[in-house]
Amino acid sequence: MPVLELKSVSKSYGTAEARTDVLKDVSLTVKEGEFVAIVGFSGSGKTTLINLMAGLTIPDSGDVVFRGKPVTEPGRERGVVFQSYSLLPWLSVSDNVALAVDAVFAGEERRKRSGRVDRYVEMVGLRHAADRKPAELSGGMRQRVAVARALAMDPDVLLLDEPLSALDALTRAKLQTEIESIWSQEKKTVVLITNDVDEAILLADRIVPLNPGPGATFGPEFVVPFARPRKRSEMNGNPAYKRLRAAVTQHLMDVGIKRVATARESRTDLPNVVPIAFDSGPPRAFREAASSPIDERYVEFYEVAKIYPTPKGPLTVVERFNLLMRKGEFVSLIGHSGCGKSTVLSMIAGLNEVSGGGIVLDGKEVTTAGPDRAVVFQAPSLFPWLTARENVALGVDRVFPHASKAERRDIVAYYLSRVGLADAMDKLASALSNGMKQRVGIARAFALSPKLLLLDEPFGMLDSLTRWQLQEVLMEVWSRTQVTAICVTHDVDEAILLADRVVMMTNGPNARIGRVLDVDIPRPRTRRALLDHSRYYEYRQELLSFLDEFEHGAHGRPAARPAA
Repeated sequence: MPVLELKSVSKSYGTAEARTDVLKDVSLTVKEGEFVAIVGFSGSGKTTLINLMAGLTIPDSGDVVFRGKPVTEPGRERGVVFQSYSLLPWLSVSDNVALAVDAVFAGEERRKRSGRVDRYVEMVGLRHAADRKPAELSGGMRQRVAVARALAMDPDVLLLDEPLSALDALTRAKLQTEIESIWSQEKKTVVLITNDVDEAILLADRIVPLNPGPGATFGPEFVVPFARPRKRSEMNGNPAYKRLRAAVTQHLMDVGIKRVATARESRTDLPNVVPIAFDSGPPRAFREAASSPIDERYVEFYEVAKIYPTPKGPLTVVERFNLLMRKGEFVSLIGHSGCGKSTVLSMIAGLNEVSGGGIVLDGKEVTTAGPDRAVVFQAPSLFPWLTARENVALGVDRVFPHASKAERRDIVAYYLSRVGLADAMDKLASALSNGMKQRVGIARAFALSPKLLLLDEPFGMLDSLTRWQLQEVLMEVWSRTQVTAICVTHDVDEAILLADRVVMMTNGPNARIGRVLDVDIPRPRTRRALLDHSRYYEYRQELLSFLDEFEHGAHGRPAARPAA
């Protein structure tokens, strides 16, 4: 008998014209001890699905059945781990776990309850932090507490609602390994909600796509045939893995394209206006005649270092960072959290003082921030009381004061239309989705006509579909401007998709360039074409091997100073 079933379940919210059909006639059977991953994009109804399984929401029609009985309320036999940690900040790690244990096993003696708490705190690797409060823990550690709390209730089924999506790549990878290890030890039935195809393949026995709503339905199932334990770097060269990954990704892209309405492009042409940052330069004919040395050494990092004073003495975060970039080149910076990627970006942005060495952009040393460098951060950083148009215009008005009001307005409209916001220019930033806000940030950066575009994990907080869309939006606009760009990312696929070269950084402190990978894939690039390229998995393997090498804090070989 199946342990958990959905039988023709439908769920809607609201009434009359405000009614939204979230799920429509979905059915699913989960067997005892099975690990099932449900993949889909934000807004496709995944969280509603997990709430139905947990008994936190009741279906409008159909049945959710647990061991042959309808689910009508939450129960200890179904443990839930949500994306947000929901820990009590005034209690320690052990006390947060003990809350669940005491509620579920109130009839047990205190010593036995305490043993349960200790066992699961140990299982998620937090024995050393058992007495710490949540404020003293990293995001990954807090999520481990949530997993321990759910496991300590001894549920028959563990329901995981995108528990790792807010974490950095290294922490996420470690917790994925721990979740698989716990599943192997406990033999729990697990349903994982995720938007990460690689995570689903790494963990699950079966992958079930949830096609986007309204009226979301399940797509075709994919069986994961690989023996456990599974390692990314080993699977990367497996032809069966490549086929499965391509099939799941292709399905998600196909249903995602159908979901997204094509934004109407503005017919506004970009006016022929030169930004004020370039006015003081030599005439165009002179620049063209003398362009060769600048083109080849357009950006130069020479022996760059960043040192912070600490009570225990100077801390060198980045040392001997040497890199030359051609004009119009796109470079990705990749490495584990804390390796100094964002520190390097903040130094060339002029937001962080260089402790040693120097950075030169277009023949001038970088000492302060300036409009010739535009930055797109992970969080969009918009003024919520201004419209999308007004947020972009703030920078345009400063950089193009010599242009007419109509020309400045055309610049704003041109770039907002290029990122697919032609119909949302006059919406307040507070009314935009996270993906739309990030589009405004990208439009604002390009509208400044910068010499250097700096991207600091710009898509890290977005779901897969929105991330894929915005990567292609970025590539389309970049192909028109050919602006020199540096993108900090922890996403291997994003690094390859965007860059001419991927610069791999060793772990900090004393981080430096470990290797440089030349990406010889023709442009324009799309994710769809990338999956079919003969060298894609070769490049991917090189990056994964480097990240594996430095996962445990190794410092690797010092890099020679790479030429452009």
